[in-house]
Amino acid sequence: MDFQLKTLTVAQAAAEKSDVLIVLVGSAPLTSKDPLSVLAASARKAGDLPDKAGKQLGLYRPEDVVASRVVLAAIGDGKPASVRSGVIAAVNAVKAQGPKRVAIVFAQPTDGAAVASAVTAAADASYVYTTTKSKAEPRSIRQLIVGVADAAVVTGAFDTARAAVQGIELAKEWGNRPANHATPTLLAEVAKGLAKLPNIKCEVLGPKEVEKLGMGAFAAVAQGSAEPLRFIVLRYHGAPKDEAPVVLVGKGITFDTGGVSLKPAAEMDEMKFDMCGAASVLGTFRALGDLQPAINVVGLIPSCENMNDGRAVKPGDVVTSMSGQTIEVLNTDAEGRLILCDALTYAKRFDPAAVIDIATLTGACVVALGGVRSGLFTSDETLAAAIEAAGEASQDRCWRLPLDDDYAEGLKSNFADVANIAGRAGGAITAAKFLQRFAGDFAWAHLDIAGTAWKSGAAKGSTGRPVGLLVSYLTTRANGGDGSGKASKTKTPAAPAKKARSAK
Repeated sequence: MDFQLKTLTVAQAAAEKSDVLIVLVGSAPLTSKDPLSVLAASARKAGDLPDKAGKQLGLYRPEDVVASRVVLAAIGDGKPASVRSGVIAAVNAVKAQGPKRVAIVFAQPTDGAAVASAVTAAADASYVYTTTKSKAEPRSIRQLIVGVADAAVVTGAFDTARAAVQGIELAKEWGNRPANHATPTLLAEVAKGLAKLPNIKCEVLGPKEVEKLGMGAFAAVAQGSAEPLRFIVLRYHGAPKDEAPVVLVGKGITFDTGGVSLKPAAEMDEMKFDMCGAASVLGTFRALGDLQPAINVVGLIPSCENMNDGRAVKPGDVVTSMSGQTIEVLNTDAEGRLILCDALTYAKRFDPAAVIDIATLTGACVVALGGVRSGLFTSDETLAAAIEAAGEASQDRCWRLPLDDDYAEGLKSNFADVANIAGRAGGAITAAKFLQRFAGDFAWAHLDIAGTAWKSGAAKGSTGRPVGLLVSYLTTRANGGDGSGKASKTKTPAAPAKKARSAK
């Protein structure tokens, strides 16, 4: 989809050529006498357009308006969450008609956050997965115009949102692909493709290199599958080489049977989504390639399948991690933490400013937070504040959960340095405590996205989360923010970005 930002008042929008014109109407009084404002005011007075965000009214060929179809969409208080509700409702109402050019105009003054919300919401509502369908109908919308009173004021927010959409849709694409169309080898090929973007480099390690590094925990998970593992290393250089990078670590289990600790058959197909942490790292690098922020970022993706054959790791086996710590595998379905712990140890070599791992790690996090917020775990207050702020800014929210040392008691083992699971209670926290053992040398945070990475039921599919959060966090950091309320040192600008591609 091609996104364009224009200086376009609601009065000017009446003359805008488009298949559908969506007018976002806030709760403030409409005093202008242009055709669209008069229509919206009349609809509101008649009770046909309530102020509640998400309510909408469709009109066909209204007088003095060029667009044949107009949707008046209520956005209530005009805040980003309300704008998102309004845009999603409006796009859902018209997309079945197959519009190719859609214009969205704000009827009242707005800000960059609201504009960004409109962009990401329109993309989300119109997204269509087509890759493995023989007769799929792709997204009809080819061009989306966003009109505001003064485009120059919100250009930065618009550009960031447009790049974030590129990343979110890449994450959705690979999250949605069936496991036989998204193997570790294929994920590595995607990463290599990202290296064609400015300032991005990629290195892919295979089984021999992983064995040489001593990644015994990662290798143990992969040994039951015919698909070879891949350890993907992405580097984005937007700042001086001596500036410490932020490291993103994404769980890349391309299919999870649970191993010997076999999962129930019901809904096991959804375990293709167990690589959504990896997909979010790929998507974030896609956005970085467009935005070119002044920051250094490393992406680490340990990727494999968790399958069963005669070589598969068994409950009770003891494996040796890259850190040298031994791990008793009490449950082979707690495999994500085994591949992540070796990636966290590998991250140390970059002397990182911060490390964030992203994983569909525990069902316990789904029980705790549902599908609304991702779970956030960190003992670093500054990092916690920055990630929480990024989540709020991007509407890709998280919720911080505790990391008290008492939670680690259940991870004790009689036969190894640590067990890979504790009791059932507090499962999301004990999983985070396991990972924390391997992240003691740097500022670290863990995002458990098991509840937010995909949706089940009729709307089954990847959400692309938390690409929005990660892009917001990295761009804010690049611009001098660290979440503490203090500005960091001035950054050297990166090379100019190439023109952003359209989201498809």
